[in-house]
Amino acid sequence: MQVETPTILKKIVARKFEEITERKAHTPYGNLEVAASVANVHNAPRGFAQALRHQVAIGKAGVIAEIKKASPSKGVLRELFKPADIAKSYERGGAACLSVLTDRDFFQGHEDFLVEARSACKLPVIRKDFIVDEYQVLEARAIGADCVLLIAACLSGSKLRQLDNMARELGMDVLVEVHNRPELELALEYTQTELLGINNRDLHTFDLSLEHTFELMDSVPKDRLIVTESGIHTSDDVALMRQKNIHAFLVGEAFMRAEDPGKKLEELFQY
Repeated sequence: MQVETPTILKKIVARKFEEITERKAHTPYGNLEVAASVANVHNAPRGFAQALRHQVAIGKAGVIAEIKKASPSKGVLRELFKPADIAKSYERGGAACLSVLTDRDFFQGHEDFLVEARSACKLPVIRKDFIVDEYQVLEARAIGADCVLLIAACLSGSKLRQLDNMARELGMDVLVEVHNRPELELALEYTQTELLGINNRDLHTFDLSLEHTFELMDSVPKDRLIVTESGIHTSDDVALMRQKNIHAFLVGEAFMRAEDPGKKLEELFQY
């Protein structure tokens, strides 16, 4: 099965393959394998899925709080951008995990942002990028990522399986993101990850609707943890999700625009 890749993703992925070629010329694959092995000894994975499930088990929302400087559609979200300070703020505010954008060309991200954020707190961190190659999975572990994002819309079933297996072999968790039923079927068939992200943003039109989560949730096996992504801006949004038994969230923009991101997190999830 192959799903239709949105135009914006095609553009990003095309650039991502160019970037990977550039990076391989600078840091050979073998060198990265060594760096990932060293990281597993001195910077072991912190248990991303476990942290989310723990929050949910004690009756709280499992919040993946995002550190993101900019986006293609909204431009710069936060002028004063200090990943370490934001990470500390999120930890104080009750986040279960962090998400750090590392894509440079479209989100003004950087691997150093992940390193800085993770070093400043005890929370597990997902590398949020457009991962299409094994090189990026190794790179994620080498810089200390505890989890990686795989986007079903830009991967074939066989590539999903390959990247999912590799990440788990390295000790990382995997969050597979889907938006519609064909992508969900692809994720369930080709991956074993326990974290299933449902993106409420239509990447073809950029429209947002929380209904995407509700339309797909009943088709997700009970042993998977659903993470609702995008479009969570108010405490009413949170309450609606939790009433529908959705307790894990990935939120970025609502926090990034706040003076104190962690305080905004606390306010939004006081439900």
